[in-house]
Amino acid sequence: MKILNQLAAVACGIALAGQAGAAVINYSDFSSTAGLTLNGSATQAGSVLRVTPANFGQSGSAFSTSTVSLASNASFSTFFQFRFTSPGGACDGLGCGADGLVFVVQTVGNNVGGAGGGIGYAGINNSVGIEFDTWNNGSGDNNSSNHIGADVNGDVNSIVLAEVTEADMNDGDIWSVWVDYNGGTNLLEARMNRSGVRPSNALLSLTRDLATDLATTNAFVGFTSGTGAAYANHDVLSWTLEDRFAPIGGGNSVPEPGSLLLLGTGLVLARVMRKRAH
Repeated sequence: MKILNQLAAVACGIALAGQAGAAVINYSDFSSTAGLTLNGSATQAGSVLRVTPANFGQSGSAFSTSTVSLASNASFSTFFQFRFTSPGGACDGLGCGADGLVFVVQTVGNNVGGAGGGIGYAGINNSVGIEFDTWNNGSGDNNSSNHIGADVNGDVNSIVLAEVTEADMNDGDIWSVWVDYNGGTNLLEARMNRSGVRPSNALLSLTRDLATDLATTNAFVGFTSGTGAAYANHDVLSWTLEDRFAPIGGGNSVPEPGSLLLLGTGLVLARVMRKRAH
């Protein structure tokens, strides 16, 4: 009986540990923005973080007030949800609304970059950004008004870029995003969809030594946005970040098979113990 008790405890403990996170940032919503510094036009709007409002010529950012230590070769994993609403102003032939949102890891300070096509990110050095761009700025955007790209050191001409074909990001849908960087392999990956279930395959990937780009692994993390002659509300709805490479599941995702097996083992052992106790 004692051995069965110990085995059940170990199995259940491992299963729970497999699901437990070590999130250093965790906002289920933004009814409070404590721990963040809001810059430029960024504001709290109800329970969302509105990085820029639907108005002309805005630039905003929201970064962790204190730096996060990414000591494991700049590794991190993050999951967040965003929504763009009330697009207006100029149209680029494929739709209205601009300019999008950028998830940013940077080591300079709590600041904000250029408006419009700069998406609040342009000019922020020692940084990496994953942009969600909704305006066609020509060849630098691969002539696309609906894409995701990887940017470094404040340059919005993405190193790699992928078209978002699932839907127009300005349609008001809630998008779920997973960004992971493994400092051991130098692999940066980004995934996104509207279902909330983490995709197996990355939409965007880049092999790069981000620790060199950042120059230090004590980083401010957050979001930037910008509007110009076109605009939209650029809202972040929730956000979780871990200071290590530990890919995060979405709200509708299921445990990894190994964790399910361990959890099942614990439950079976628990049933055996109950039967023997009678």
